[in-house]
Amino acid sequence: MHYSAVQSCEGAMTSFLIIDDHPLFREALGNAVRLALPEARIFEAMSIEDALHILTAEQGEGIDLALLDLLLPDSTGFSGFLRLREAYPRLPVAIVSSDEDQRVVREALELGAAGYLPKSMSKRELAQSIEGVLKGSVSVPKDFVAAPRRRAEASKALEVKLRELTPQQLRVLDLLRRGYPNRQIAQELQLAESTVKAHITEILRKLGLFSRNKAIIEIGKMDLPDPKARPYARADRGRPQ
Repeated sequence: MHYSAVQSCEGAMTSFLIIDDHPLFREALGNAVRLALPEARIFEAMSIEDALHILTAEQGEGIDLALLDLLLPDSTGFSGFLRLREAYPRLPVAIVSSDEDQRVVREALELGAAGYLPKSMSKRELAQSIEGVLKGSVSVPKDFVAAPRRRAEASKALEVKLRELTPQQLRVLDLLRRGYPNRQIAQELQLAESTVKAHITEILRKLGLFSRNKAIIEIGKMDLPDPKARPYARADRGRPQ
């Protein structure tokens, strides 16, 4: 396990954890990351155990995004992903896999993956997807089709999911649907811009939406729960503030 580090133009390093047991693909992913963010800090792990050691050393908070291959020596299917999510629930994890079965993609997203990046993507496509995930979008394969659902059922399901958001996430979502960019949301709520990005990623995951534009469209005409009201005002303890 190792990393390279350079200070970013914003004064803080964006850090990635690449988890793949094939050195050539770790190199390819690293190149895609550097194409998106030339000044990124990159950690590499060959197994879930390696990844957990790195996350422990970095206290989890030092990693902005993990890029995880599903096929590893010490995990099968989504077992490795679930171990990471259990140990570090706030860590965004994007799946990078050669398996492009839509059922697998759908299950990954339902489990809370920050995105699903096929290994067949070009370096530039991977870089663009990584940039999108960092900005709060959930990256999916070009040909991915979400499970069809009736409009009324979808709206009702979305209303239920809105109740899973914390008060702070509801405030972020309200400003998001009004068209505020991340920087302005951060100013309005007196948060760090990186915290706003983390909130948006978690909001999209909880709502099962794949981009901020989709969230604006779907939520735009809905009444949001009052952040101060119960049962919506769940504790924000342990989440980005």
